[in-house]
Amino acid sequence: MQKALFILFSSCFLLQFVSAQNKSNENAVYDPNINSVQLTKAGTDDRYPIVLLGSNEQLKLSFDKLGATSENLQYSITHCDAAWEVTKLNANEYITGMTFDNITDFKFSTNTFVRYVHYNVFLPNENMKPRIAGNYLIKVFRNFDENDLLLTQRMMIINNSTQIEGFARPATLAESRFTKQEVQFSVTINPVQVINPLQDIKIVLMQNSRWDNAITGLSPMFVNNNKLEYSYLDKTLFNGGNEFRWFDIRSLRLFSPNVRSKRVDTVVHVMLNYDESRGANQYFQYVDYNGKRVLNNKEGVNQDIDGDYAYVNFYLTAAIGVPPDAEVYVFGEFTNWRLDPAYKMYYNKSRQRYDLEVPLKQGRYEYCYAVKNDKGVADETPLEGNHFQTENEYMVLVYTRNLIYGYDELIGSKKFSSNSQ
Repeated sequence: MQKALFILFSSCFLLQFVSAQNKSNENAVYDPNINSVQLTKAGTDDRYPIVLLGSNEQLKLSFDKLGATSENLQYSITHCDAAWEVTKLNANEYITGMTFDNITDFKFSTNTFVRYVHYNVFLPNENMKPRIAGNYLIKVFRNFDENDLLLTQRMMIINNSTQIEGFARPATLAESRFTKQEVQFSVTINPVQVINPLQDIKIVLMQNSRWDNAITGLSPMFVNNNKLEYSYLDKTLFNGGNEFRWFDIRSLRLFSPNVRSKRVDTVVHVMLNYDESRGANQYFQYVDYNGKRVLNNKEGVNQDIDGDYAYVNFYLTAAIGVPPDAEVYVFGEFTNWRLDPAYKMYYNKSRQRYDLEVPLKQGRYEYCYAVKNDKGVADETPLEGNHFQTENEYMVLVYTRNLIYGYDELIGSKKFSSNSQ
């Protein structure tokens, strides 16, 4: 029975992994049996994987490998520039300790329909510590072969030497007033560290921890001594979007809001409520967590290994203005903010709706529906609407060019909400 379940779930994830030919330096899964990947600041639910250089702070990388047996897994970290391209530094220039290490923290699932092995990695650690600030790509692979890659995750090490102030508000420009949010901020730099701010400073502006719609390439509008002002009305605009949909499967025994029914055979099946397009709806305010996922099991003791996997069924009624042949995806943090083939919906012509069945670990999930536009990127507006009132979280990342060693150093970060004014 367990072998049959493993094969069943593996087949469902065959589309989820990224092919070897398309590997890139982003948050991605390359093996169909790797699931529930999370990278957070250890001891918190902070989704921005940033720790202070030389501190005791750590990040926790966790993931499951479906199946009843453990594997010989390793990890490494690679230094990248502000655009996430691998730098030319040698490993001993950015790492103290080992260049790769074994993953020895793993446990087997208990009392679950679907068997899996849960792995944890804490970084930095005694065996591997970054020596310099900047972007790092975590790679997890098997049998000491980095070409046999299982997953990649982005992490950042900061040498905080700036002061950042910022806010988000409804767009000033009339044509964007009711749909977009405008982010303005200033960065006070250390003049000893930054010689030419117009040339050496790089900015990354993110919304809700997403890399797919991050704004880059910004130059300051004004430089006042050591203070750089980014007061654009047009270059720092984000779609306001909508508050996220959600469902709760922390308990597979009890029903929760937005869950219509459940069924148990060899695995648990969860049928969500029928969703409808919100593209033409007025804004309705409620509290959400900006697309985040929290893995949790109400009936368990150890959240890492007691949580089961369930088949979750999404249903979206066909919407006016969205053709049946449109590529519609379930989209959120748990899809790595990617148009992942594993979360592409199937158009059910007889029922005039989009359907998707996908296995997910117990927890609380937030999501939205996105259409792949003609540029191949996610567009939530047709199915979710776009409102300036929506609460969103923004992050400013500040990099400077280290002129001696020729790499991008992360020297500042600041997080704020569009409703924090």
